[in-house]
Amino acid sequence: MSDPRLCLNDLDAVIAVARRASFRQASIDLGVSTTALSNTIARLEAHLATRLFNRTTRSVSLTEAGRLFLEQVGPALQDVRAALDAVQSHSSGPSGILRINAFASAARAALLPLVLEYLRQYPQVHIDIVTEGRLVDIVAEGFDFGVRSANLVPSDMIVISLGQRQRYAVVGSAAYFAEHGRPRTPADLVSHPCLRIRLPNGAIYPWHFEYEGEVTRLEVNGPLTLDEPGVAKAAVKAGVGLGFFMEQDVLEEIENGTFERVLEDWTPPRDDLCLYYPNRRNPSAALKAFTALARANPVSPGVG
Repeated sequence: MSDPRLCLNDLDAVIAVARRASFRQASIDLGVSTTALSNTIARLEAHLATRLFNRTTRSVSLTEAGRLFLEQVGPALQDVRAALDAVQSHSSGPSGILRINAFASAARAALLPLVLEYLRQYPQVHIDIVTEGRLVDIVAEGFDFGVRSANLVPSDMIVISLGQRQRYAVVGSAAYFAEHGRPRTPADLVSHPCLRIRLPNGAIYPWHFEYEGEVTRLEVNGPLTLDEPGVAKAAVKAGVGLGFFMEQDVLEEIENGTFERVLEDWTPPRDDLCLYYPNRRNPSAALKAFTALARANPVSPGVG
């Protein structure tokens, strides 16, 4: 059998399918048909004489060989693309694609203003933002940057603070409080219906509280378990129960009176949001310009 010539797009296909755990979603990201993507993966697997993915009608997951392939190829592919971008940018300035992974509230509150200013200055660059709740290995999965709370950033990454300290908020509607009263301490939540939060891995996220340095994690109960803030906010607005959010996700509703906040003394500011990225031998002009803008931002002092 003749060896097909591999190209960067074949490797991009593996990374996209691994990241999405779905051929359909990966094909949308890559702008190709699901059939074309499936054929690309099948051709690559034939070339390597090994299966990279376990496929069923319901799920797609990496094999052990696929995981090893991704760990080796992800960083190498980024180095190749960075070198190509560096050559292209030598005469024309920053160009190419920057890929950023962030959780949704961080993307809205801290990342988007930086991205919009960057695109104004460097219109030849395309920025691809992926928002998700799970923590990812940004190097293995082909991202240039990640955005997470400082305590979640791997120790081997370069870090730039985005200057927005994270804080939780417990909220309810005025109608809810009129009927059920207001909790004064987290222990009071046992008598309140609360919206439970499901993480991407299926686990239920405990509500976090802190008072005078003492941390409490509480397993709440209530009529709904949700995994999307927009749906949770609609349920709180309807008076179904109390909700637990990142403050920036409900700040507008608190300010306009749609939601009322409780247990504020138990939800002090936590870690800063941070932009982080690996140390690269040949960073592209686009990457260098993005980090320079982040560090120059008066509300985003560099810390690493």
